[in-house]
Amino acid sequence: MQSSCWKRIIFIIVFLFIANGLYAADLSLPEINAQKWGVWTLIPPLVAIFLAFITRNVILSLFIGIYSGAYILLLNTDNAFNALWKGFLRVTYEMQGSLASSWNAGIILQTLAIGGLIGVISQIGGAKAIAEALSKKAKSPRSSQFYTWCMGLFIFFDDYANALTVGPIMRPVTDRMKISREKLAFIIDSTSAPIAGIALISTWIGYELGLINNGFQSIGIEANAYGMFIKTIPYRFYNIFILIFILVGIGLLREFGPMYKAEKRARTTGRVYGEKAQPMVDTDAYSVQPKKGIKLYISNAVVPIVLLIIGAFLGLFYDGFRNIMNSTNFELAEQIRQAPFSFFTFREAFSASNASIVLFQAALFSGIIAIVLGIKRKIFGWIEAMNAWVSGAKSLVITVIILILAWSLSGIVKELGTAVYLVSILSEKIPAFLLSSIIFLLGSCISFATGTSYGTMGILMPLTIPLAYAMDPSQGFLAMNIGAVLTGAIFGDHCSPISDTTILSSMGSACDHIDHTRTQLWYAIPVALVAIFIGYIPTGLGVPAWISLLVGVFVIFAIVRLFGKKV
Repeated sequence: MQSSCWKRIIFIIVFLFIANGLYAADLSLPEINAQKWGVWTLIPPLVAIFLAFITRNVILSLFIGIYSGAYILLLNTDNAFNALWKGFLRVTYEMQGSLASSWNAGIILQTLAIGGLIGVISQIGGAKAIAEALSKKAKSPRSSQFYTWCMGLFIFFDDYANALTVGPIMRPVTDRMKISREKLAFIIDSTSAPIAGIALISTWIGYELGLINNGFQSIGIEANAYGMFIKTIPYRFYNIFILIFILVGIGLLREFGPMYKAEKRARTTGRVYGEKAQPMVDTDAYSVQPKKGIKLYISNAVVPIVLLIIGAFLGLFYDGFRNIMNSTNFELAEQIRQAPFSFFTFREAFSASNASIVLFQAALFSGIIAIVLGIKRKIFGWIEAMNAWVSGAKSLVITVIILILAWSLSGIVKELGTAVYLVSILSEKIPAFLLSSIIFLLGSCISFATGTSYGTMGILMPLTIPLAYAMDPSQGFLAMNIGAVLTGAIFGDHCSPISDTTILSSMGSACDHIDHTRTQLWYAIPVALVAIFIGYIPTGLGVPAWISLLVGVFVIFAIVRLFGKKV
């Protein structure tokens, strides 16, 4: 009898062990880590973010954040002592792994190529010529900021191209008009991802459509992903309101919070950045003066920059077109073959393109054209031209290091299950009218902690569509919640000091990165609150989106008018 009892106990123990193993096998590594470490998964991003604000040293803060995450992961298989020195090795492997990504490598090459392009343009006097030309039109702080805003909207097709192009072009103009680098960085950052995220043709749309389509397939529904994407645009409250917020601030010339101090400093003292600031770019590389006596041509800047924009646009179309034609999606290829220049073809081609390498190619080609212009006009020789290009590229080495560290941190927190843990503790049962607000906040938290809007969208979209459909299958309700995912991810990314677009905006404007993040937070958070309380909650209760948009614009105007001070 006792023997039979022990057999049963052993059987139950073995069964539970096997069942637990099968259950664990069904879980991904991030899910396992999230269950095991819980709140400790938040340590790496929090360490990196808080240290960045305290020390003002982004590189050191990111490195320590990555190390803390590596240490926690190593405790899964090693003891606390061994994890101390193995953590350093793990950090180096993460950095190598981030460079192994073809997308990341393309971004680094693109960044260096644009730095080289701007270096050559500065050497041949193009930067000075275009600054003098724009300064004749941008005769005030208001007009110079307005032209920056317009240029940000013009480069709608990619947020990286936006951040890397607008800053170097407009920085000499805004410096002359005594606009702080913090304000320039804010305008650049706020017209990059927000406009690329809602553009009908952009490098974002393919990823967004894919997530939407997969979300509907998971619940067994065939949906027109692009049609749903268009329906989400009125519900992208943060994207729309932040663009309006910039315009209202420019029109009224009013600022508040740290931005007011930055603008007042720039206007009264002429210092476009603070005394203790550490600009993301060695501005000396961009302030190279052309040789005395040479004639300044606006075309020395306009031609390469216009070619950069046109080359990027055409390159994205060609690369995507070629990828579709070489794919196994024969039905899509046939549709495009029948109408090669239709709106549908452009949309699908942009979605299928490899933006990182295309933008590198466009920047490299534009740099070559700038060199040819300088040599043809006998401004310099080949050796001087290459030195100018290398000098411009070298000025962005710090930016490259920060990008590598930011990507490494993103990889660590992904494996650690930080986002999975945040979803598990925040996605509780809620009323239907609050769902979009909760999704927006959840997306903001994940994006802020991980520094990636794409990753946040990928995490939340598969959860949001089935949940929203179960609550209310109407098209409007689904569109509102899908829009909350896409917009919340951008807001969190917009505020995060470890986000690559935030880093690139600081770089493009040659602004201290922490100063940019700190001043931007005071503007992004009020706009996000308007998006929630004027946008998502009323529309969740049945108010039409267009009414929320109109009221939101009025509230944005009131905030700037009441809280802003004349500079």
